[in-house]
Order: sequence, then structure tokens, then C-alpha cells
Amino acid sequence: MRGMKITFTLLVLLCCKLAMAQVTGGQYAMEFLRMSNSPHVSALGGISVANPDNDISLVLQNPAIMRPGLHNQIGLNYNSFYGNINVLNLAYGYNSQKLNTSFFMGVQYLNYGSFLLTDDAGTVLGDFHGVDYAVTLGASRKYGEHWRYGADVKWAQSSYAPYGASALLVDVGVNYYDTAKLLDFGIVAKNMGSMVTKYTPGNSIEPLPFDLQLGISKRFKHMPLRLFATVHHLYEWDIRYNNPVDNVTTNILGTVDSSKLNQDHTIDKIFRHFIFGAELAIGKRLLATVSYNTLQRRELAISSKPGKAGFAFGLGLNLDKFQVHYARTYYHIAGAYNEIGINMQFNKLFSIGKLGEKINWRKEYEDWE
Repeated sequence: MRGMKITFTLLVLLCCKLAMAQVTGGQYAMEFLRMSNSPHVSALGGISVANPDNDISLVLQNPAIMRPGLHNQIGLNYNSFYGNINVLNLAYGYNSQKLNTSFFMGVQYLNYGSFLLTDDAGTVLGDFHGVDYAVTLGASRKYGEHWRYGADVKWAQSSYAPYGASALLVDVGVNYYDTAKLLDFGIVAKNMGSMVTKYTPGNSIEPLPFDLQLGISKRFKHMPLRLFATVHHLYEWDIRYNNPVDNVTTNILGTVDSSKLNQDHTIDKIFRHFIFGAELAIGKRLLATVSYNTLQRRELAISSKPGKAGFAFGLGLNLDKFQVHYARTYYHIAGAYNEIGINMQFNKLFSIGKLGEKINWRKEYEDWE
């Protein structure tokens, strides 16, 4: 009980403190921390904080999801994002029966490629590489029959030639999963922390991409279907970008009609916080996923030709020792982003002899026991 109270208290206090310091309009450092860390997460709209599936990548969405059933599972994906940006994500979980605690680590790495380095006059001085990365270490524990709580610490680093920055961040999460009702609920505060070093030493500390997210998922007992609903930016009511170019129209007399600017857009403001998704299990091996991210569609779709912006689709294949996940995400009409990743069960693939016996290397735990 004490552990749960401490977690909830930290969650509320830190969220309230950091939410007041946020700046809207994309003025954050380390924005890459918002990116999805796996194809499975991308197929669910980019955020998945209440998902009981046996996938180690999900623990980087909510540290409380880590559990004994993910012992010795490793997830890896390496993909090419827009503009030939190389993206690498790694996640690994290990359960300590002695400590009654489940641990995990993660790596997120983005390589933006090579750029020309010039001075103010345009003289080429050489070239440089742009790189972002983050290393995460976390743990979770069980409370009662259905609850888990967890936290992680992240070290984030950016390097762009003469400019660089680093930050220390914390995620805190809680998860509730009822195996009888097949109902999962999760809440997590992400990216709480501060810059350690700044891009330009003389400037003030840049704000970090804090977010408070809540999710719920429900699977039906007599149907292999799970539905998801995720709410993000809970600390901020209005995340709508009010673009005068989109809202102001001109009539045939040449005067400006500002009536659209005076609308409150309440419904739009509400649903921009939501991501909806569904997963259908096809037999015991195949998982099909579809999702809709309202904020992505509102911000990235072209009004005259929106296409599939905001939608994402995915497939998952379970081969016992391996899981293969594929996602196709539509950010913009310009083209979709394709991802593929693989999860491996280390304790089924490799043996480390007597040391393995001492550390329960080949131990298999029942998922959500």
C-alpha cells in the first residue's frame, strides 16, 4: 500500500509542477522522445500505455507494464524514417525472483545523416552528423492482485556538430489488469526532468516534451478482439493549432469573414487528445491492428486531400521463440512510414551454463500471474 501511495503522489506532484512550465507550439528540446519505439506501438497510433500483450517494447510506453512474463525477452527494430533518417530501438526485460522486481532497459537512437558544416558566410568547413539517442533503465513491482507500478530513468543526448545537449528524465506509471474481465487500464507521466547541458550555454533551459497519458483496453471473452482508447496531453486542455490561414475566408466583396475564428471548437479540442485502436487475433499466430490518431490527422492532413493521414495498420506474427511486427503509418499524403521489428526469447535461444542456473536464465514465468 505504501508503494502505491508513493507512486501516485509522485505522479500527481511532478505532473502538476511540470505542466505549469510547458510551452506550446513545438518549442521543446528532445522531441524525438515522443516517437514510437516499435512497429507494434506505431500500429496502435504511436502511444500504448494499457496493453497486456506479451511484447517487451510496450514497457517503454508504461514502465508498470513490465512483469515476470517478459523475462529475458528482447525487442529490436531498425528502420528508415522519412528523409533517410535511421531509427534504432532496443528493449530488454529481466525478472529477479529474489528481489520480487522486474527490470528493463531500452535504447532509442536516431541518425539524421551527414550535413555540410559552414560558417556565417557559407564557407564549407567540413561535414558533421546529427544524432539523438536515449538510454532507459527501469523497474516495476506488483501490488495486490491486479495492480503494478513502475518507473524508469532516461538519459537523453543530442549532438549536432558544435551544438549538443543532454537531459535526465523520469517516467512514472501505474497499470491495472483484470485477467478475468480482460480489462487493462494504465496511466503514465512521461519525460519529467530537466536539461543537464544546453544547446547554447548562454540561453535559458529548454522545456522537455512532458506528457500525461491515460489508456484503457478491453478484450471480449467470446471474440478475439481488443479495443483501445488512449488520451494524451491530459495536463493541457487546448492543443489545437489555430491557423488563421485555414480559418479565415474572403467573400466575393473582398472583405474578411472572421466568423470561423470566433468558434470555440470544443468537440475538436476534445478529440485531438484521443487515439482509438483495435486488434484482432486471427488464430493463435496472427494479430491484425488498426488505429486512428486524431491529432495527427488534424495537424498533418491537407484539407482538400486528407488521404489516410492519422491512420495506422499493423500485423504481428507469433512464432513462439520469435515475434515479428510490421506497421504502416500514414502521417501525410506524401507517403506512409513502414516499420518492421522482431522480438526474441533469449532463454529459448541461448544457454549460459551454470551461471544461467544461478540467475534463473531459463526460468519461464506465467504472463500476468
